[in-house]
Amino acid sequence: MPKACDLKRGVIVEINSAPHVVKQVETKSPSSRGAATLYKIRFTNLQTRQKLDESYKGDDLLQGIDCLRPQVQYSYLDGEQYVFMDMEDYSQYAINREDIEDQVGYLTEGLEGITALIVDGKLLGIELPQSVSLTISDTAPGIKGATATGRTKPALLTTGLEIQVPEYLEPGEIVKINTGTGKFISRA
Repeated sequence: MPKACDLKRGVIVEINSAPHVVKQVETKSPSSRGAATLYKIRFTNLQTRQKLDESYKGDDLLQGIDCLRPQVQYSYLDGEQYVFMDMEDYSQYAINREDIEDQVGYLTEGLEGITALIVDGKLLGIELPQSVSLTISDTAPGIKGATATGRTKPALLTTGLEIQVPEYLEPGEIVKINTGTGKFISRA
């Protein structure tokens, strides 16, 4: 049973007999004497995809859940099902598009470093690697003399994801993207 102060992004707990994954943890330390540190936590229900915001004191206990977390590789798209392969025993897991809607733009065939969240033999969600490399498919032409600290412009990536990139980048270049924030990191 994890304490609220021990929760980190990606931990799965049981709330109202449904598995919830921690998406965001915010710590608030009140300034008055004797006040306990509060942890404001945003959960996502792994079955219904609804978000849940809760506040806990540091010593509050939450119900843990048995969850397998094997490393998987994205294999292919089968209709509306995304298929992932376990890197150790080569078993395959499928998940619906709507269950990973906000992560689809980062998936490319053969992408490794993905952690599967499996409860009772069923794939309920995935955790992407911290960053991925994607190719720019369309953006305004690069501007000579544009610097890295200059302005940004929108760029469409090969997966359909749109991000802001520095003005000096051109179509066909490979860029590194932070999967947590969806922001440009650097050229790959």
